[in-house]
Amino acid sequence: MQPAWEVRENEDATRWFDVRLAFADGAHVDALAVVAGGRVGVEDVRAQPALSLDDLAVLADWIEDSLAEACCAGAGMAPEDGGGQGRRARPVWPSGAEGRRLVAQEYRAAQQDGTDPVLAVMCATGHSRRKTLRLIGQARDAGLLTPRRARR
Repeated sequence: MQPAWEVRENEDATRWFDVRLAFADGAHVDALAVVAGGRVGVEDVRAQPALSLDDLAVLADWIEDSLAEACCAGAGMAPEDGGGQGRRARPVWPSGAEGRRLVAQEYRAAQQDGTDPVLAVMCATGHSRRKTLRLIGQARDAGLLTPRRARR
């Protein structure tokens, strides 16, 4: 993965990345992904051979994890190295009430710093955006974070 370009407006930044996945059997996937406002989008995908819809869903997860690692490394917040355990090695993160408390702590700290709280929790836990959002929701349900929307 290589940063393609970045556009800054005030304190916000939009970043594009060229992503290439190559497999041992000669298959490859090239994608142009964009990270803006804490969200990941895929603008272009080219694959040889063509991808099925299921493969595209898995591709999105791979790109999301890689972009989170790249963005965290760019911000100086990369997850700890797992001691050579491979690309998917994650830092140890407690489960249950302790994990929810730490998620809430990371989330609030990022808000106070003016950074993306979801990306901060992603970097701290080493999980994908989808799993991180689930953890944040659990912390909200436990009353550790304010509700996302006012109830009517």
